[in-house]
Amino acid sequence: MAKVKDPAELSVEEKLKNLYSLQKLVSEIDRIKTLRGELPLEVKDLEDDIAGLETRIEKINEDIAALKRELNERQGTIEKNKMDIDRFEEQMKMVRNNREFDNFTKQIEYLNLDNELNVKRISEAKATLEVRQDELIAANKKIADRRTDLDIKRSELEEIVAETKAEEEKLREEAHSVEATIEPRLLSAFKRIRRNSRNGLAVVYVQRDACGGCFNKVPPQRQLDIRMRKKIIVCEYCGRILVDPELAGVQVVQKAGEEKPRRRRVAKRREE
Repeated sequence: MAKVKDPAELSVEEKLKNLYSLQKLVSEIDRIKTLRGELPLEVKDLEDDIAGLETRIEKINEDIAALKRELNERQGTIEKNKMDIDRFEEQMKMVRNNREFDNFTKQIEYLNLDNELNVKRISEAKATLEVRQDELIAANKKIADRRTDLDIKRSELEEIVAETKAEEEKLREEAHSVEATIEPRLLSAFKRIRRNSRNGLAVVYVQRDACGGCFNKVPPQRQLDIRMRKKIIVCEYCGRILVDPELAGVQVVQKAGEEKPRRRRVAKRREE
């Protein structure tokens, strides 16, 4: 069995090849994730909306139950007050002096005022109850719509994941294998650059004398150093690791007309 070479002992060229191979694998994984689009975020947003609506519905139901209890209690108080009023009116027929009569009169007045207040509170509670019931209907309709949308989004996401799962797992295994050939310091730098790049590119090749990531010009001497593959060179603008097109397996074809035009020599007229 061949001995696995220590990543630190690899040549710069081999390190660059391994880094670029890893970049191609993770870029392909990124492409698969892009196929899912915004679906994972949309599913999460819908789940959060539904959780919020469930909490809201629970609170509305608690409010409705409390309002119904209040209505029953106030209605019961009104009925009890009416019974007391009837009783006091009967007792007033048998009073022996003005003091007892005044006492019954005041109690009846108090009970009537209490009933008026309860009637007012009942009216207010009924209006609030109607509003809360309308809110409950709207919330239930909204949560039903959200659940329908969630089922659709989940189905779409599961279908895409199922289609790409095997390919993604294979790519991840290959990526892990390549990572094992890269020394920890370089791998850590690679991942850090990827995190800071919007397109996830940490290793790019020089395209038309420019960085393949940020497209800023790369000086000729720096391009020569990149082609020499003697040291790892990063873009001075975006910090991405630069490789030459040949290492990346890209054949650069020079288009006709790209050659710098030759300066015409103007012959000096000989003095006659």
